[in-house]
Amino acid sequence: MSDRVIIFDTTLRDGEQSPGSTMSLEEKIRLARRLELLGVDVIEAGYPASSPGDFKAVETIAGMCEHAEVAGLARAFVPDIDAAWNALKGAKKPRIHIFVATSPLHMEFKLRKTPAEVLDQIRMAVSHAVRYTPNVEFSCEDASRSEPDFLVKACNEAILAGARTINLPDTVGYAQPEDFSALVAHVINNTVKAPDGQEVIFSVHCHNDLGMAVANTLAAVKAGARQVEATVGGIGERAGNAALEEVVMALHVRKDYYGLETGVTTQQIYPTVRLLSRIVAQPIPLNKPIVGANAFAHESGIHQDGVLKHRGTYEIMDPDSIGVPANTLIMGKHSGRRALTSKIQALGYKLNDEQIDMVFAAMKKLADVKKNIFDEDIEALILEEVLRIPDKYELVHLGIHSSDIGVPPTAMIVMTVDGEEKQKSAFGVGPIDAVFNAIAKITNHPYTLDRYSVNAITGGSDAQGEVTVRLVQNGRKAVGRGSHPDVINASARAFINALNRLAKRHEEH
Repeated sequence: MSDRVIIFDTTLRDGEQSPGSTMSLEEKIRLARRLELLGVDVIEAGYPASSPGDFKAVETIAGMCEHAEVAGLARAFVPDIDAAWNALKGAKKPRIHIFVATSPLHMEFKLRKTPAEVLDQIRMAVSHAVRYTPNVEFSCEDASRSEPDFLVKACNEAILAGARTINLPDTVGYAQPEDFSALVAHVINNTVKAPDGQEVIFSVHCHNDLGMAVANTLAAVKAGARQVEATVGGIGERAGNAALEEVVMALHVRKDYYGLETGVTTQQIYPTVRLLSRIVAQPIPLNKPIVGANAFAHESGIHQDGVLKHRGTYEIMDPDSIGVPANTLIMGKHSGRRALTSKIQALGYKLNDEQIDMVFAAMKKLADVKKNIFDEDIEALILEEVLRIPDKYELVHLGIHSSDIGVPPTAMIVMTVDGEEKQKSAFGVGPIDAVFNAIAKITNHPYTLDRYSVNAITGGSDAQGEVTVRLVQNGRKAVGRGSHPDVINASARAFINALNRLAKRHEEH
């Protein structure tokens, strides 16, 4: 059995199913490039049959990846498999990932098929997929609630039909580590060998509904799984997936226990998580293992004393090992374009001269009101000025009148809609509510504000405010992000960003 664990990243597919985490094509491309830099073995780029937008994303990422395998998800139906191959055929290393449910509950109520019919479907689907590529993965959806002996039969059918990666998902986060470990070991020990003598890789894909995703994943690895499916930051359907960074660092830090390794460049973990956080407009929780701001912070005097004497007393890994920058204070009013270019490259962004000029101009403008410009500020400017999705709606100006007496808070908004300038004013219970009401008047779109939050990007009273909003419109959700030294301006930008995402989703579907 191999001592290397294959890291299968599904941030672009399962991760994007996290409510409000839809990404544009440009954002998916940006993240895929970062995942290759991180060193994951497989990038699941999407579900090609689900929409033209997903097909285009898989096709584009398949054509650009140099090192990672690119996978496309497909149900066990010929049209889905054909769509997956059509999107993947330009990849250097394509993989078709087929799934069908195998639990009694799913077979009876979702599929409305007998176990025998499901076995026939597995045989047919995998046989069809291997006509395109020998790199076929088969997943038993809801494996953790499947009957163990039927699970073995399903996996045998897939192996005999040509699948060489068998994935056992804990689809609803139901499993417990000891039970899941036993189930994985049972399947590994009782399935057939591949007729061609090739090694069959067993994989797991764990959800976090009971907070066990990482624990279940590691238990499965200990039982013999040699591929783990995970997402950056643990984002995904419902409570999310196993967090890639937690699984990788557990294997890395406790190599004495697991005796296993991965191909991940751990110094790229923090920049990757931070990029995803910016793209999906979800701040990294302070207490998030590995990458949270408190992960290497020490408040207790006893802990502080110990760390000062020897970091190993209370830290089991170095911040540098995951790519946390040692010093993030970088720029000021007198910083030049060359210094900015160097910093942008150090942060992992590849911008052309025109894009660098845009960020430089925005940095100079920010430096007029903020003395010290940090890495986080630079990243916010890049995302705000360069990497945003194409704008249907764009803010031009805003004006606010607010007082605790007399006239209610009033906002006047000037913005463009498909290049045409429009303006409206509106009242609100507060200045931000007034801004949102004025924007809604201009765009003529009813919406529900599902979430509003504001964070300081850095410390200091002159810090940029970063606002996150989640809008619901006709059943669709989108998260928007905006940053600006003025929190009201940042709020307007976040609201408009969410509207642009909703517009983009409407075009893609």
